[in-house]
Amino acid sequence: MKKLILTILTVSVLFPSCISKKDYAALEATNKQNKDLLNTATIKLNACIEDKTNSEASLKTLKDQVAFLKANNQDLINNMGNLTTLSQKGAENLEKSLESMKEKDLTINTMRDAVTRRDSVTLALVTSLKGTFIDINDKDIEVNVEKGVVFISISDKLLFNSGSYVVSERAKEVLGKVAKVVLDKPEIEFLVEGHTDDQSIQNEVLLDNWDLSVKRATSVVRVLQNDFGVQPERMTAAGRSYYVPVADNDTAENRSKNRRTRIVVLPKLDQFYDLIEQGMKAVGSK
Repeated sequence: MKKLILTILTVSVLFPSCISKKDYAALEATNKQNKDLLNTATIKLNACIEDKTNSEASLKTLKDQVAFLKANNQDLINNMGNLTTLSQKGAENLEKSLESMKEKDLTINTMRDAVTRRDSVTLALVTSLKGTFIDINDKDIEVNVEKGVVFISISDKLLFNSGSYVVSERAKEVLGKVAKVVLDKPEIEFLVEGHTDDQSIQNEVLLDNWDLSVKRATSVVRVLQNDFGVQPERMTAAGRSYYVPVADNDTAENRSKNRRTRIVVLPKLDQFYDLIEQGMKAVGSK
């Protein structure tokens, strides 16, 4: 095509006088058309060259990926081969380990069920107690749970006169409500704790705050036993003196908070362990 154009150009230069204007114009038009065709062909050629370059790059990437996949595939084949060559003893050990893990899971689930059942009993007890004390001032009596243990804290102004360990008549109404709840739940035991403030006391009967705290606890226990029929074997009396305060003994209000009797509902650990043992027997029978 280039030769044709050169020939036409040469002829047009060498023999201008031999060609008519009409023919020369036709040749010019043809020449322009050929140039346009050449430009179009050049653009397409460049595009094809670029596509080829891109295709070659893509092909290289695909080849690299194929090589990588082949290598990984070979590794997987090798690993499978290693697994199939496990000794019979190794397979047995693996099976035993899995069985042991299964047993541990069952044990954990059994203990969790036992804890859940214990917590359900605790929740029911707290609900009963709060319902029983609904008509009593919240500042005078509190029911709460700490680490799964139920605590009933009763202010001493409800139970005793200052410096006294004789239970008041008003206090017997409160203790009667406590007795009603615990009598309905024979599976629980409880500890009665006496607490004082740090103001020293000494008389012909009491040597110090230890004596006062213990005598207040035993007084409460006797009322629960003698007036309301709570079995004595379910109760423990203890005195804590002023060594477990709930507030600093720096004001009259804080000292009043520290003078209290606390009833601690004790979970029967043997019953808790019985729940676990029953669960374990059920697991073993499966």
